[in-house]
Amino acid sequence: MPDSKNEVTVLLQRWKSGDEEALDRLTPLVYDQLHRLAHQYLRRERNGHTLQTSALVNEAYLRLVEHKAVDWQSRAHFFAVSAVVMRRILVDYARQRTSEKRGGTFQQITLTDNLIVTQERAAELVALDEAIKALNELYPRRSKVIELRYFGGLNNKEASAVLKVSEATIERDWRFARAWLYRELTK
Repeated sequence: MPDSKNEVTVLLQRWKSGDEEALDRLTPLVYDQLHRLAHQYLRRERNGHTLQTSALVNEAYLRLVEHKAVDWQSRAHFFAVSAVVMRRILVDYARQRTSEKRGGTFQQITLTDNLIVTQERAAELVALDEAIKALNELYPRRSKVIELRYFGGLNNKEASAVLKVSEATIERDWRFARAWLYRELTK
């Protein structure tokens, strides 16, 4: 029996090929890690933010299941994509909150009725997303490193495997991208 890291990769590839049973076997192998990833996101939120970790995981999982066409390369690749999906969920909600603040139309969010994001935090999250998009236009790989390390919770070794560059390159890109984002966000 292969270890769980290899098993996840094999199941991802089988699922992509149309094996629905592979998805059933994959779910329990990745759920705990997805839950930890969501918890990391929510731990960074300010006091008063009460999004339930499970709600974020479930919404992300539903979106990931729709991505059957993704050519899953590895377990690390799966969690990198998962991180991006979770970030997008939070940013979409933050954008909705800031548009409401400016008098936009109210839309009900599907995650949970207990989802509360402070106006200040929503604006920060939207600003961070816009800065990451600007970074991506200038330095796509460095932007990807931010997504993998910060949002995906991957270490240098895992990120280097996903991006197919050395760990030293990941570390340099990580330092550069953090400094670049800090400068953009403090202008």
